[in-house]
Amino acid sequence: MADTQQVDAKAGREAARLARRIGSFSKAHGGAEGQVAHIGRRGARIVLVGEDGGWGDLVASSYDVARKAVDEAGITVHEALDGDLAAKVRTGSYEWKRMAGLQIGG
Repeated sequence: MADTQQVDAKAGREAARLARRIGSFSKAHGGAEGQVAHIGRRGARIVLVGEDGGWGDLVASSYDVARKAVDEAGITVHEALDGDLAAKVRTGSYEWKRMAGLQIGG
């Protein structure tokens, strides 16, 4: 039972840390929305999209930790990164160059 409490406490601390980072992102970008996705054994990815079009992501050790973090941060969470949420993302020259480089083997 002590092991379960340690795991729960660790997950709670991780979720709180991620929630603070989400809150900081949201504050810096005039608000934020997100999407949580499984990434296999690695855990879950939290994609954040700011009201200003800025975006970023965080990785949590599990889907449950990621969901707890976005819930604690109080952001709107979408089922998929498409539609209105994807349309808010603004990319810069770095992303376009990087995508082009991948296409031509760069």
